Amino acid sequence: MDKFIVSARKYRPQNFSTVVGQSHITTTLKNAINNNQLAHAFLFCGPRGVGKTTCARILAKTINCQNKTADGEACNTCNSCKTFDAGTSLNIHELDAASNNSVDDIRSLVDQVRFAPQAGKYKVYIVDEVHMLSASAFNAFLKTLEEPPPYAIFILATTEKHKILPTILSRCQIFDFKRITNNDTIEHLQEICDKEHIKAEKAALHIIAQKSEGCMRDALSILDKIVSFSNGELNYTNTLEHLNILDEDYYFKLLQCMQQQQLSDAMLLYDEINQKGFEGDTLLEGYTEFIRNLLVSKDAKAAILLEVADDFKQKYLQVAKEISTGWLIAALNLLNEAEINYKQARNKRLHVELAIIKLTYLMQAVELVEDNTSVIKKKIVDSVKPIAYKAIRAIKVKEQEIPTDVQQVSKEIPQTSSTEKKAKLIIEEPAPAIKKTINQKPATTVIEPNKPMGSLDAIRKKVHAQNLANGVAVKDLNHTDLELCRQNFIKKLVENKKHSAVTNFKNATLRIIDNNTIEIITDNNIQQKFIEQERVQLVDDLQNFFCNRQLTCSVIITENNDKTVPVEKPLNSREQYLKIIAEYPMVKELKDRLNLELDYL
Repeated sequence: MDKFIVSARKYRPQNFSTVVGQSHITTTLKNAINNNQLAHAFLFCGPRGVGKTTCARILAKTINCQNKTADGEACNTCNSCKTFDAGTSLNIHELDAASNNSVDDIRSLVDQVRFAPQAGKYKVYIVDEVHMLSASAFNAFLKTLEEPPPYAIFILATTEKHKILPTILSRCQIFDFKRITNNDTIEHLQEICDKEHIKAEKAALHIIAQKSEGCMRDALSILDKIVSFSNGELNYTNTLEHLNILDEDYYFKLLQCMQQQQLSDAMLLYDEINQKGFEGDTLLEGYTEFIRNLLVSKDAKAAILLEVADDFKQKYLQVAKEISTGWLIAALNLLNEAEINYKQARNKRLHVELAIIKLTYLMQAVELVEDNTSVIKKKIVDSVKPIAYKAIRAIKVKEQEIPTDVQQVSKEIPQTSSTEKKAKLIIEEPAPAIKKTINQKPATTVIEPNKPMGSLDAIRKKVHAQNLANGVAVKDLNHTDLELCRQNFIKKLVENKKHSAVTNFKNATLRIIDNNTIEIITDNNIQQKFIEQERVQLVDDLQNFFCNRQLTCSVIITENNDKTVPVEKPLNSREQYLKIIAEYPMVKELKDRLNLELDYL
């Protein structure tokens, strides 16, 4: 019995032409080999399982091949190719940077670079997962990577390009690998199935390609597992069962229940799905993808984005025609929110059931919004009605009947920009009233917006004169009414929670200078500042109370408070000594005779 070899190793590409889905890279490398334009360092970047290490090995094998083909491929017959296939080549060294990421590992690699190849033209060093090297290891690698010997070629491979130092990136020729498309994966899997004599349905291969997400190694591993599970027959049903993927027929049934608003059937269908071992997040994720495919199927141009098996494409296109775009967008938004909040929900089943309930009655909400939109549009159209020709003619006035001064007024008044307002004004005013107003008293006042308004004192005097002319009596200032006004104003400050101003107004003194002037006497600058903040409101209250718009109020500080009281300065030791000897001279004589010393003289 032959030893089993997994498909990922058994069918690993041995030359550039067998690499799947990376033609942009293989073509570039073959042209570089044919034109002898090889760089001294390569960096292969891309997702896992797309052929980075495979291309690195093929490149290392091809550049040392002694009998290359015309299109730049290895011959697989020379001594160099045979030793490479057997794994005994001394010119190709592979290093796993994930487990050999220290400075010592890189130094040992640099030491090996000094020795020229025993056979062949190049020594190739393949460093896989190079982003795992430490910062010090990168620094130890810089000099050799920048100026290697002419026979040394470095091929670095990584899945995380952003973790590599910019100094390393600048020294390498960078190749970006892309994910393998579903069509390329299906074709490659079909070739392997034909070689292995495996019966495989295309729908099953499509499911495997979708599950692998562009990783060929994962696709081949899944293929091996399902072949072992199904005993050599690969069909749609056992593929779904093995990969724990929900059949799309359930999605179509669930959609039908929601469109018909059959909540009980939808809940029972979810229970059936749950009994088969599928978690709620699997249903949400799959149904979101299902709704997205329906939305894509609505447009013929976007139908190429539909990544489903050929057996289901026509069904998607047919169902998409029967569902409104608004419902699909709303359902997609609702499912996206439910999928995001699924991990935070404590009762997972209730969370999914709530999403199903919302989706079941989502059609009513969408129809209600559409109906309201149509009603609003109808109201807007109905509200704009043309003015009857007879109504316009009834209010039309001949220009020669209008006095000259009225024409002047109409020219100087700015016109309103709103057409709707003009129409409304014309309709509401009857023609006889306008004509009567013009004949009785023509307007003579002209609006002049740039005319200066005058000073505030002049306005106050004018208002005061108008009050006198209208018979409004001005109250004389007296201490009783003034104190009453102050108490009312303090109550107002208390209601506004201005406690600091309340205290200062209570401590201040009001003094009447004349019938139009009041002084507020304060003790200090702080008190004056708080009162000044409320002075305008106080003056307004006083003017209203005494019916006197000429009444003014000023805040002053008492003069006695400005006089500074001299403060005695404490004497130091020397000053105290001088003061004592001035009064008692014998103290100095005592100090001199006894040779005494004072501190801090």
